[in-house]
Amino acid sequence: MAESESGQDKTEDPTDKRKKESREKGEIARSKELNTVIIMIVGAAGLLAFGGSMAEMMMQLMRDNFTITREALMDERTMGLMLMTSGKAALLAVQPILVALTIAALVGPISLGGWLFAAGSLAPKFSRMNPAAGLKRMVSPKALIELLKSLAKFFIVLVVALVVLSKDKSDLVSIAHEPMEMAIVHSLQLVGWSTLWMAFGLVIIAAVDVPVQLWEAHKKLLMTKQEVRDEHKDSEGRPEVKQRIRQLQREMSQRRMMSAIPEADVVITNPTHYAVALKYDQDKGGAPVLLAKGSDFMALKIREIAAQHQILLLESPALARSIYYSTELEQEIPAGLYLAVAQVLAYVYQIRQFRQGRGKRPDPLRDDLPIPPDLRRDS
Repeated sequence: MAESESGQDKTEDPTDKRKKESREKGEIARSKELNTVIIMIVGAAGLLAFGGSMAEMMMQLMRDNFTITREALMDERTMGLMLMTSGKAALLAVQPILVALTIAALVGPISLGGWLFAAGSLAPKFSRMNPAAGLKRMVSPKALIELLKSLAKFFIVLVVALVVLSKDKSDLVSIAHEPMEMAIVHSLQLVGWSTLWMAFGLVIIAAVDVPVQLWEAHKKLLMTKQEVRDEHKDSEGRPEVKQRIRQLQREMSQRRMMSAIPEADVVITNPTHYAVALKYDQDKGGAPVLLAKGSDFMALKIREIAAQHQILLLESPALARSIYYSTELEQEIPAGLYLAVAQVLAYVYQIRQFRQGRGKRPDPLRDDLPIPPDLRRDS
């Protein structure tokens, strides 16, 4: 059972975040045996498919180069041109197999673990230059497993090669009696089939190595219960951090609320326990909006700011409690309070007219404002 540095057993499956971080570091399952098998199979198949045409092109190339006139041998320019022509012809002859092997070399690594480019894995790691660490890796269990795999590959390839050679003994002997062109084609076919059979033999190693690599990669990513909890806290936010964020949000909301009080038309109070500040914008229409609300100490601060900016303070306990509990900041009051608030705003406008000397003092506002039972709060 794997253990962490803290001594806890790593029994928990890795989280998505742990898997993502591992991929970013380039730590994913890879199988060299699978890559080798894929390259060998593709190479053998390419040799069997294109070996005949490749042999013909190479033989024609040899004919052209062995039938050079004496004048051409003495001309440096002619020899240079022949070298370039021969190089192009040779490259064209082996091009199909080279393309197939290149594709296999690219597809092989990504067949297990997918495509990945991790810039961090390209950075030099000076810890790998430590002789002590290198010696430790040489005598590690992983090194022993690699040694056993190498020995297994050697014996499998040896057995398959002996079986193939014994089976093709007559063909190998007959090559010596065949014409040159036929012997070359026949030789390429034998090499292709022999390589293909040896590649199929290595499939056994790859079939064992792939699950082992997947298991080892998964084992490295296992987490302890504490690591899972810590990661969950980091992703969701630690309680103390979340509490501090909420506190800062409340403080910012309160400062924004206090700065909006001077724009209010009226502040309705309880008179001591609750205070709400309302504003009605005639140009925008709609219903009056709640700019600020508070209870106890916050209600006292709202009244103080309102008094400093000569905002009318109006006592209406039932209406103050109803607005406080039914309306959120910067939201319009509910429809059930339209009539009661309309009477309050009408009274506020009459007071303003009176203070400007353009009307008589209005009668005191009635105590029994029309508040629906579902919006009324007695305490």
